[in-house]
Amino acid sequence: MRSIKKILIGIAFSPNLKPNIFEATRLANMFDAELVGVHVGEKTKEKEEQLQQLISEVPSLKKSFKAVWQEGKPIEVILKACQNEQIDLLILGALQQENLYKYYVGSVARELTRKAPCSVLLLIKPSVERVLCKQIVVNGLEDHKTKETIETSFLISKGLDCKRVTIVEEVSQKEIEVKVSDDASLRKATLQKEKIKRREDSRVQKILEGIDTNGITVKTQSIFGRRGYSIGHYAKVKRADLLVMNAPKKTRLIDRVFRHDLEYILSELPTDVLIVK
Repeated sequence: MRSIKKILIGIAFSPNLKPNIFEATRLANMFDAELVGVHVGEKTKEKEEQLQQLISEVPSLKKSFKAVWQEGKPIEVILKACQNEQIDLLILGALQQENLYKYYVGSVARELTRKAPCSVLLLIKPSVERVLCKQIVVNGLEDHKTKETIETSFLISKGLDCKRVTIVEEVSQKEIEVKVSDDASLRKATLQKEKIKRREDSRVQKILEGIDTNGITVKTQSIFGRRGYSIGHYAKVKRADLLVMNAPKKTRLIDRVFRHDLEYILSELPTDVLIVK
């Protein structure tokens, strides 16, 4: 995601609608982007007036706001809107399933993160008043998508004026070949971990060579554990304000494997999550 020119937000008439609109408006202004709001469900005069009232309360948009009203299945409607409007960033807060009075993110997010043609931002703690973003955690795993994901994390950090970015290199425990059974094997395992950490840090540093990190404190952190769970837990423990992840792969076999990785994060979002495409 080299730039953000057009943002789409899913609109549900839930208690979080107002803070979601405020967050989306701030992001649109930060990146000088157009904002599109999509409501999945019937367009009524009451809902239209409520939305217009909220729009009148937010800071003035630098660029236009467009409302799209469409009945149908949430995933199909949102995907179509993303394609028709050529969206760069899709923001999801609470989505309402019409007539069932049920608000949800997880089940819809699982599908949209795979099928959306753009990056997806999941908001779990929207606020009317701006809350400063103090720390961003981004995945640094070895993958062809990681370079762009790291680049995007710095684009976002500059837009949000965030001064700390931590790049987490998730390493499978399977890479540690030594089985710890005594002091000698523990020393061997420790040395092997240090070697892997140096390798991972070197790989990430090569990515950073081509990125403007001026004014941002950058840290790298190797974590040994299960992918998805490890970085989600780290982001939660470190109280990160945003977790930036690669988008899932599309091939069937790998997608099924990745689903377990992403599932850890989507099942219990540790913070706001940006999934980069």
